Amino acid sequence: MKQSKYTRPDESTLKRILTPLQYAVTRQNATEPPFENKLWSEQRPGIYVDIATGQPLFISSDKFDSGCGWPSFSRPITNNAVTLLGDTSYGMHRVEVRSSDGDNHLGHLFPDGPTEKGGLRYCINSASLRFIPVNEMAAAGYADYLTLIK
Repeated sequence: MKQSKYTRPDESTLKRILTPLQYAVTRQNATEPPFENKLWSEQRPGIYVDIATGQPLFISSDKFDSGCGWPSFSRPITNNAVTLLGDTSYGMHRVEVRSSDGDNHLGHLFPDGPTEKGGLRYCINSASLRFIPVNEMAAAGYADYLTLIK
């Protein structure tokens, strides 16, 4: 079994520390409304981490405005930060994105991102993320990732 410092708390703790929307998104694969979430228009430099575990997932340098109403990224912070799974819910064929350490639902991956950034769009629910601005990263324990922020 893979050991990580980013361990998901048990379900009863998650129900206590997460909002009902955060719990529904991360643990029950729900989707928050577009354009009505706090991170879709976030433009400050910083890091995006798993709301339940703190695992680093995405950086602001890879975020772009896709016009979809959810935060969109061209890639995860590292190749092993996320797990990709087939998703045939709602009669569609999609690729689900989950955090690798917490196994939390984040959103979906689509092949319609900016071609100059690889052509992928990681469409992620704000409710699954915590944003840490660059000036707070060191104090929050993410100093090792500061060099990735452009």
